[in-house]
Amino acid sequence: MGRTWNLHLLLVLLVFAASLFAACADTSMDAQWLLKIKSQFVDPHGVLRSWSMENDVCRWKGLRCSENSAQVVGLNLSNFGLSGSISNEFSHLTSLEALDLSMNSLTGLIPPELGQLQNLKEVLLYSNFLSGKIPSEMCLLKNLQVLRAGDNTLTGELSPCIGNLSNLRVLGVGYSQFNGSIPAEIGKLKYLESLNLQNSGLGGFIPVEIGNCKELQLFSAENNRFEGEIPASMGSLKALETLNLSNNSFTGSIPVELGGLPNLKYLSLLGNRLNGGIPSELNQLKELTTLDLSRNNLSGPITIFNTGLINIDTLVLSDNSLTGGIPSDICVGNSNMKKLFLARNKLSGSIPPALLNCSSLRQLDISNNGLDGEVPSGLDNLGNLTDLQLNNNSFTGTLPPQIGNMSNLETLFVFHNCLTGGIPAEFGKLKRLSQLYLYENQMSGTIPRELMNCSSLTEIDFFGNHFSGSIPATIGRLKNLVVLQLRQNDFSGPIPPSLGYCKKLQSLALADNKLAGKIPPTFRYLKELSLVTLYNNSLEGPLPQSLFLLKNLSIINFSHNRLSGRIFPLLGSNLIKLDLTNNSFSGPIPIELTNSRNLIRLRLGHNRLEGYVPAKLGLLTKLNFLDLSFNYFNGEIPPDLSNCDKLEHLLLNNNNFTGVIPSWLGDLDGLGELDLSSNVFHSTIPRELGNCSSLLKLSLHDNVLSGEIPLEFGNLTSLNVLNLMRNNISGSIPSTIQQCEKLYELRLSANSLTGEIPPELGRLTELQVILDLSKNFLSGEIPSTLGNLIKLERLNLSFNNFQGEVPPSLGKLTSLHVLNLSNNLLQGQLPPTFSQFPVTSFKGNNDLCGPPLPPCAALTGFPRKLLSQSAVIVIIAAIVFTSAVVCLVMLYIMLRIWCNWRKVSVSSADGGAGGDPGEVRNEEEKWAFGEKKRRHGEYLKVNSMTVIPPHEEQSSTKLACMFHLKMNENTLV
Repeated sequence: MGRTWNLHLLLVLLVFAASLFAACADTSMDAQWLLKIKSQFVDPHGVLRSWSMENDVCRWKGLRCSENSAQVVGLNLSNFGLSGSISNEFSHLTSLEALDLSMNSLTGLIPPELGQLQNLKEVLLYSNFLSGKIPSEMCLLKNLQVLRAGDNTLTGELSPCIGNLSNLRVLGVGYSQFNGSIPAEIGKLKYLESLNLQNSGLGGFIPVEIGNCKELQLFSAENNRFEGEIPASMGSLKALETLNLSNNSFTGSIPVELGGLPNLKYLSLLGNRLNGGIPSELNQLKELTTLDLSRNNLSGPITIFNTGLINIDTLVLSDNSLTGGIPSDICVGNSNMKKLFLARNKLSGSIPPALLNCSSLRQLDISNNGLDGEVPSGLDNLGNLTDLQLNNNSFTGTLPPQIGNMSNLETLFVFHNCLTGGIPAEFGKLKRLSQLYLYENQMSGTIPRELMNCSSLTEIDFFGNHFSGSIPATIGRLKNLVVLQLRQNDFSGPIPPSLGYCKKLQSLALADNKLAGKIPPTFRYLKELSLVTLYNNSLEGPLPQSLFLLKNLSIINFSHNRLSGRIFPLLGSNLIKLDLTNNSFSGPIPIELTNSRNLIRLRLGHNRLEGYVPAKLGLLTKLNFLDLSFNYFNGEIPPDLSNCDKLEHLLLNNNNFTGVIPSWLGDLDGLGELDLSSNVFHSTIPRELGNCSSLLKLSLHDNVLSGEIPLEFGNLTSLNVLNLMRNNISGSIPSTIQQCEKLYELRLSANSLTGEIPPELGRLTELQVILDLSKNFLSGEIPSTLGNLIKLERLNLSFNNFQGEVPPSLGKLTSLHVLNLSNNLLQGQLPPTFSQFPVTSFKGNNDLCGPPLPPCAALTGFPRKLLSQSAVIVIIAAIVFTSAVVCLVMLYIMLRIWCNWRKVSVSSADGGAGGDPGEVRNEEEKWAFGEKKRRHGEYLKVNSMTVIPPHEEQSSTKLACMFHLKMNENTLV
């Protein structure tokens, strides 16, 4: 018996020893593979220093062994700060059931060899920097229950083989860079409980097979590219508790089947393209705590009522097209709603009294609708409210004093309504109030001193009201104030010195008021101040020297005041915008200003500054707006300014600048406005200006410029305004200007331009403000193409040498309200539509007629018919020809009389005093006969037979007469 017992004991010991040896052998092999795996990791914190053969494997950090310590079954290295790659040697840990490498900095690919670990149930690789695809070999892990590989840079598609993971319960691949869609095989995962695909890059349709995942409790697919309709099959997911499909491109209506999910607690469909109404079936979701349907195209009335949604905590319906009023029973039977957001819809009507029953509300946003009526005095029933947003509606009346009883209120937004009256003094009881926005209403009165008790106030914005009186002297009590916006009111008096004790102030806007006095020296305490705008007031005196201490100032606008002295205190190195226009500052530009290397806007116009422009302004390479106009600067434009290649506006007008216009201005590609007018620039206009393709306004008037208008100006195709008036520019108007098709103002007057108006100017159909070519030496006719400028309001062609008629096409310029054609050589009848203009518009053209001038018939005695130039030439030729014929006839008559007189004289000489009376009678009878014939209506036909006398005398005199008569025979017959 004892021998038998000893035999059994020996056998047990042998078995134990054999198993112990096998276990040691297994863990020893695992240890060797783990050390190889360790070599692939970078361990900057030494968390794996325990991984050494000197220690028992099962005591290595992050490892879990089986109960008999025979195998390593778990490896948890999460958040160890490891980097490097995942070794393919993991394939040798065949007993591994759980692998957690999450929240490290691992890179490279997921090794396909992981697919050989058939015992794996859990793989956690999320929050690393892994790349590439999820290897298809992972689909071989039949026992896998959890796969989380999100928050990496994984690419590719979700393989359909994922349907082979029949035991999978959790799949998380969110925050990746996948493409493709959800494979239909997802429906094979009968035990799937959590599907997390947010921010994964997936798109396409959600397969209807998703309805087969009956155990699904969480489905998160927000921020992807999914489209199409939400499948109605999702109504089969009875276990679903969370459904988040927000920020995709789903269309169609909300499936009514979603109302059949009894366990649903969270439903978010925000940021899609869903339309139609809100299904009333959603009221059946009694477990629902959060419903967000915002940022869609939903329409119709609000059909969500708390009679059904008894557990609703957050209801968000903002940014839709919902109509009707706020439902009166939206809070019936429910005291749990804490957040109600209905902003940016088309709701109308007044605030229903029943809304005031939502006593648990903490946030109420009904802004940006069409709500009207008065703000109800019972708002203080919402005693838990921390945020109240009523802005951008049409509320009228005054703010109820009862708001002062809402002791938890932190944010009150009622801006952009039609509220009147003052700020209730009771607001001073709102100790937690942080933001008070009343801007863009019609409120008036003074700021109550009680408001200074609201010590938690960080932001005050009263812009665009009618508040008056002085800024409270005790405003310095608001120690937490960060933003003070009082612009565009009627505040008067001085800036209170106590304002300097609001030491957290970052933004101060007191512009557009009636403030007077000096800027308080206490501003030196506003060390956090970055923006200050005091423009359009009546502030005066010099700037406090202490402003030099405000190093954080980035935006300063003191324009349109009466400030004087030097600008030296405003030299903070963080300056971005400085505007001091319309003051009385004097002295030079301080060279220290160039230390503000981030300055993008410098406006010093309309002051009394003088001296040269510092060359170091060229160090302000970020400058895009430089305004030095209306000062007393002199000298030349420093060439260093060419370094400011981001300039968009350069205003140097109305100074005493000399020299030539620099050609480097043509290198400023972004220049949109260039005004060098009213200076003493001379020489020619540089043709390089034609390279400024972005130029919108070019003003060079009132200088001493000469030469011609550069042809390159035709390249300024964006130009709106061109003003070259009052210079010595000569030559003709270049036809290339037709390419400036966006011109709406063209002024070239008071120069020495010659030639004709290019007909191509008629193509500038956007000309509207003025076309002024007056006081030049232009000639020729006014081109009829100017009749195409139908938008033109002012046309001035006076004091030139234009001739010919006023083209009838100009009568189509129905937008003209100023016209001046005076002092030219124009003639003919004016277009009928010109009768509306005064006579002075046409004076100095003596041959013009028609209303408003005298009628054309009054000048000629009969209606004048306007003749073309060719007709005038024909008429002149006819007059010359007719005059020649008349002269010849007169000459013939005179010669004939002379010949007959000569004959009588000769006869008398031959026959003496008592010559032959028969000849005399015959001559008298001939003239008498001719006279008799004319009395009977016959015309004397003169030819060679009638002028030859019957006698045969052939004296030289007779022959001469006969010769001359023969010469005119054909003409006179």
